[in-house]
Amino acid sequence: MSKQKINGEQLVELTKAALEDVKAQDIQVIDVRDKHSLTDYMIIATGTSNRQINAMLEKVREAVKKQGAQPLGEEGKGDSDWVLLDLNDVIVHMMTAAARQFYDLERLWLGAEQSRAADGKHHSPENSHDYSDKLKDRE
Repeated sequence: MSKQKINGEQLVELTKAALEDVKAQDIQVIDVRDKHSLTDYMIIATGTSNRQINAMLEKVREAVKKQGAQPLGEEGKGDSDWVLLDLNDVIVHMMTAAARQFYDLERLWLGAEQSRAADGKHHSPENSHDYSDKLKDRE
Protein backbone atom coordinates (compact mmCIF):
# COMPACT_ATOMS: atom_id res chain seq x y z
CA MET A 1 0.00 0.00 0.00
CA SER A 2 1.43 3.34 -1.08
CA LYS A 3 1.52 6.20 1.44
CA GLN A 4 2.11 8.96 -1.14
CA LYS A 5 0.15 12.17 -0.64
CA ILE A 6 -3.23 12.14 -2.27
CA ASN A 7 -4.23 15.46 -3.88
CA GLY A 8 -7.50 17.32 -3.39
CA GLU A 9 -9.11 16.16 -6.64
CA GLN A 10 -8.28 12.53 -5.89
CA LEU A 11 -9.61 12.93 -2.37
CA VAL A 12 -12.87 14.36 -3.75
CA GLU A 13 -13.33 11.40 -6.11
CA LEU A 14 -12.45 8.89 -3.40
CA THR A 15 -14.87 10.53 -0.96
CA LYS A 16 -17.70 10.70 -3.51
CA ALA A 17 -17.24 7.00 -4.34
CA ALA A 18 -17.32 6.06 -0.65
CA LEU A 19 -20.47 8.12 -0.09
CA GLU A 20 -22.16 6.62 -3.14
CA ASP A 21 -21.25 3.16 -1.89
CA VAL A 22 -23.33 3.69 1.25
CA LYS A 23 -26.20 5.29 -0.69
CA ALA A 24 -25.66 8.91 0.40
CA GLN A 25 -28.09 11.25 -1.33
CA ASP A 26 -27.58 14.51 -3.22
CA ILE A 27 -23.79 14.59 -3.04
CA GLN A 28 -22.56 18.10 -3.82
CA VAL A 29 -18.95 19.10 -4.37
CA ILE A 30 -18.19 22.79 -3.91
CA ASP A 31 -14.85 24.21 -5.02
CA VAL A 32 -13.98 26.86 -2.42
CA ARG A 33 -10.38 27.50 -3.42
CA ASP A 34 -11.20 31.06 -4.44
CA LYS A 35 -13.47 31.67 -1.41
CA HIS A 36 -11.71 30.05 1.51
CA SER A 37 -8.09 29.58 2.57
CA LEU A 38 -8.52 26.62 4.94
CA THR A 39 -9.67 24.00 2.45
CA ASP A 40 -10.05 23.47 -1.29
CA TYR A 41 -13.33 21.57 -1.50
CA MET A 42 -16.44 20.99 0.54
CA ILE A 43 -18.59 17.96 -0.01
CA ILE A 44 -22.14 17.94 1.30
CA ALA A 45 -24.17 14.74 1.38
CA THR A 46 -27.50 13.75 2.86
CA GLY A 47 -28.17 10.64 4.90
CA THR A 48 -31.66 9.33 5.60
CA SER A 49 -30.94 8.73 9.30
CA ASN A 50 -28.31 9.25 11.98
CA ARG A 51 -27.36 5.61 11.54
CA GLN A 52 -26.70 6.10 7.83
CA ILE A 53 -24.71 9.27 8.54
CA ASN A 54 -22.47 7.29 10.89
CA ALA A 55 -22.05 4.63 8.18
CA MET A 56 -21.13 7.38 5.71
CA LEU A 57 -18.52 8.71 8.14
CA GLU A 58 -17.01 5.27 8.69
CA LYS A 59 -16.92 4.48 4.97
CA VAL A 60 -15.22 7.75 4.01
CA ARG A 61 -12.74 7.53 6.88
CA GLU A 62 -11.87 3.94 5.94
CA ALA A 63 -11.50 4.77 2.22
CA VAL A 64 -9.18 7.72 2.72
CA LYS A 65 -7.04 5.93 5.29
CA LYS A 66 -6.53 3.06 2.82
CA GLN A 67 -5.04 5.60 0.42
CA GLY A 68 -2.70 7.04 3.05
CA ALA A 69 -4.68 10.17 3.94
CA GLN A 70 -5.15 10.90 7.61
CA PRO A 71 -8.31 12.76 8.69
CA LEU A 72 -7.51 15.84 10.78
CA GLY A 73 -10.68 15.75 12.83
CA GLU A 74 -14.32 14.82 13.20
CA GLU A 75 -17.25 16.65 14.72
CA GLY A 76 -20.77 15.54 15.58
CA LYS A 77 -20.44 11.77 15.83
CA GLY A 78 -23.12 9.68 17.49
CA ASP A 79 -26.70 10.77 17.17
CA SER A 80 -25.97 14.14 15.59
CA ASP A 81 -27.86 15.34 12.51
CA TRP A 82 -24.64 16.85 11.11
CA VAL A 83 -21.26 15.15 11.03
CA LEU A 84 -18.16 16.86 9.70
CA LEU A 85 -14.99 15.09 8.59
CA ASP A 86 -11.93 17.29 8.01
CA LEU A 87 -9.59 15.81 5.42
CA ASN A 88 -7.53 19.01 5.12
CA ASP A 89 -8.00 19.68 1.38
CA VAL A 90 -11.60 18.44 1.61
CA ILE A 91 -14.19 18.99 4.31
CA VAL A 92 -17.09 16.55 4.23
CA HIS A 93 -20.47 17.53 5.67
CA MET A 94 -22.85 14.60 6.18
CA MET A 95 -26.31 15.69 7.26
CA THR A 96 -29.90 14.65 7.61
CA ALA A 97 -32.25 16.32 5.13
CA ALA A 98 -33.71 18.49 7.90
CA ALA A 99 -30.29 19.74 9.03
CA ARG A 100 -29.22 20.32 5.46
CA GLN A 101 -32.34 22.33 4.78
CA PHE A 102 -31.94 24.35 7.96
CA TYR A 103 -28.26 25.26 7.55
CA ASP A 104 -28.34 25.47 3.72
CA LEU A 105 -24.56 25.42 3.25
CA GLU A 106 -24.98 25.45 -0.51
CA ARG A 107 -26.50 28.92 -0.33
CA LEU A 108 -23.66 30.07 1.89
CA TRP A 109 -20.95 28.88 -0.49
CA LEU A 110 -22.60 29.01 -3.91
CA GLY A 111 -25.26 31.69 -3.68
CA ALA A 112 -29.00 31.36 -3.23
CA GLU A 113 -29.80 31.03 -6.92
CA GLN A 114 -27.59 27.93 -7.22
CA SER A 115 -28.54 26.32 -3.94
CA ARG A 116 -30.04 22.86 -3.69
CA ALA A 117 -30.12 20.13 -1.09
CA ALA A 118 -31.72 16.71 -0.77
CA ASP A 119 -34.20 16.58 -3.65
CA GLY A 120 -34.44 20.37 -3.87
CA LYS A 121 -38.10 20.43 -2.78
CA HIS A 122 -37.39 22.38 0.36
CA HIS A 123 -36.16 25.32 -1.70
CA SER A 124 -39.46 25.71 -3.46
CA PRO A 125 -41.77 28.54 -2.30
CA GLU A 126 -44.52 26.17 -1.20
CA ASN A 127 -42.15 24.48 1.27
CA SER A 128 -41.02 27.42 3.40
CA HIS A 129 -40.23 26.90 7.07
CA ASP A 130 -40.10 29.10 10.16
CA TYR A 131 -36.36 29.69 10.02
CA SER A 132 -36.51 30.90 6.40
CA ASP A 133 -39.45 33.14 7.25
CA LYS A 134 -37.48 34.72 10.11
CA LEU A 135 -34.55 35.38 7.80
CA LYS A 136 -36.84 36.99 5.21
CA ASP A 137 -38.29 39.23 7.90
CA ARG A 138 -34.78 40.58 8.65
CA GLU A 139 -34.15 41.60 5.04
